[in-house]
Amino acid sequence: MKKPYLDSMPDANGFFGKFGGAFIPPELEKPFREINEAYDKLSKSFIFLDELKRIRKHYQGRPTPVTYCKNLSNFIGGGQIYLKREDLNHTGAHKLNHCMAEALLAKYLGKKKLIAETGAGQHGVALATAAAYFGLECEIHMGEVDIAKEHPNVVRMQILGAKVVPATHGLKTLKEAVDSAFEAYLKDTDSQLFAIGSVVGPHPFPKMVRDFQSVVGIEAKEQFLEMTGKLPDMVSACVGGGSNAMGIFSAFIEDAVKLYAVEPAGKGINLGEHSASLTYGSEGIMHGFNSIMLKDKDGNPAPVHSIGSGIDYPSVGPEHAYLNSIGRTRIGLCNDEEAVDAFYKLSQHEGIIPALESAHAVAFAMKYAKENPKEAILVNLSGRGDKDIDYIVENYPIPLKDI
Repeated sequence: MKKPYLDSMPDANGFFGKFGGAFIPPELEKPFREINEAYDKLSKSFIFLDELKRIRKHYQGRPTPVTYCKNLSNFIGGGQIYLKREDLNHTGAHKLNHCMAEALLAKYLGKKKLIAETGAGQHGVALATAAAYFGLECEIHMGEVDIAKEHPNVVRMQILGAKVVPATHGLKTLKEAVDSAFEAYLKDTDSQLFAIGSVVGPHPFPKMVRDFQSVVGIEAKEQFLEMTGKLPDMVSACVGGGSNAMGIFSAFIEDAVKLYAVEPAGKGINLGEHSASLTYGSEGIMHGFNSIMLKDKDGNPAPVHSIGSGIDYPSVGPEHAYLNSIGRTRIGLCNDEEAVDAFYKLSQHEGIIPALESAHAVAFAMKYAKENPKEAILVNLSGRGDKDIDYIVENYPIPLKDI
């Protein structure tokens, strides 16, 4: 009998086809092997899984609901749009799903400190929250540009007790934050756990973060069936690294449901104007894994841009590269202006203010709904937009409600 997809991918070495793996310096081989062995054991442990289940229910407030967007759907006049409300997960995004699990793993490994990168700050806030819950130290590396842009989340991390370290080299955004966090982790792998914030990085993190985020897809599938009696025709989610997308896609991979990974088209098609790795990238190794990445003329990671700080990354999770390569997922594109339009439309028609990252998936769903009026569309609303409101109103005046 053929193994279910999630049980067969990745292989023992962390490869999804030719993508994935662990391309790391010798000094990281032992700690990453330790993490992999611990996860293999704990993922089958009733004690670990039961504690995680209890945390999700009584601390995170799961399950998050699925919401039918009646007003937005009527306004568009096309297909019917539903949202998986990860903005209602504690801390306001999907990130806490894997952060609480990574922190629990760190406790089992006897680690004293969590270290990580963040772009929009949602992963940083979630990890700082998990560290506070479990009594661990926390250090978050964040690009200087994102620190200025996502100031509310920086303050939240500091209030929660985390140390925020600015990444001051290069473009001073997400890639540089990852570089900085890796350097700090290398100095002490014994007492620290590098809690990678997406389905990226060396094995086992792409698998581990997907598994921890799969609760989103499991809940959404059951809820949608209960609400409508059938599966959605299409599921969309924004993709930078791609943790929220893999979380919801994981439940539908073996179903006849279209899966759209929505990439940030930014402000143009030239290198440095977007972060659409799957659309414009090619195979390459970065941050310890092989995937599809955007490269400059010398083959190095290219400069990137997106209005959404959490998705301006020059590569993509290896499982996304694999699923796209075999035609199981499709690519959607959303530029900065479309994301802002969706940000305001969802806010004014449904009373839900989305994160700019999530607004990319909403914007694509709105375009898709117009072209596919008979379809039911499920969007992973991966986060709420509190962190973005200052930046948005300063740069994009609040429009009159378009009725």
